[in-house]
Amino acid sequence: MNQLRIGSVAIELYLGDITDLRVDAVVNAANNYLQMGAGVAGAIKRRGGHVIEQEAVAKGPIPIGEAVATTAGNLKARYVIHAAGMGPDLMPSAGSIRESTKNSLRRAEELHLRSIAFPAIGTGVGRFPLREAAKIMIRAVGEHVSAPTSLRRIVFALYTDRAYGAFEEELLKKERRYN
Repeated sequence: MNQLRIGSVAIELYLGDITDLRVDAVVNAANNYLQMGAGVAGAIKRRGGHVIEQEAVAKGPIPIGEAVATTAGNLKARYVIHAAGMGPDLMPSAGSIRESTKNSLRRAEELHLRSIAFPAIGTGVGRFPLREAAKIMIRAVGEHVSAPTSLRRIVFALYTDRAYGAFEEELLKKERRYN
């Protein structure tokens, strides 16, 4: 299974590099200082350019769990939404992943976006358990799309088969609840 439809919103799974996607916004799994180092942030900066980090750092630091938007430089996306899933200690929590997911969706609404792509926040450098992150993020997305939304497509861009499998399992559980 790689897609679930809830109302007018398609929730999709994608195996590959988030920077390859043509969506309105990609989410950067960020620290609250918004400095872009390795992992998803590094990939976004390499493909999109240093201007993304310059804009982000100028908006930081932000509270852990918060999110801010910048332009997307040379990416196919129009925006990068920087989701502060952890602080400088690089230790995400269930709460910070939930709140940074919710706040990323809020920023997308404020920008009237139709599509957004998320990585598995906190599971790379932060080493948060994949299955738990999948459960938290899919639940937050499900809650968001249960109300009116400008979004029509929400993608989880997963870089490894293991991450894809964890998110697929949670999406299947969600599908069972809707059928």
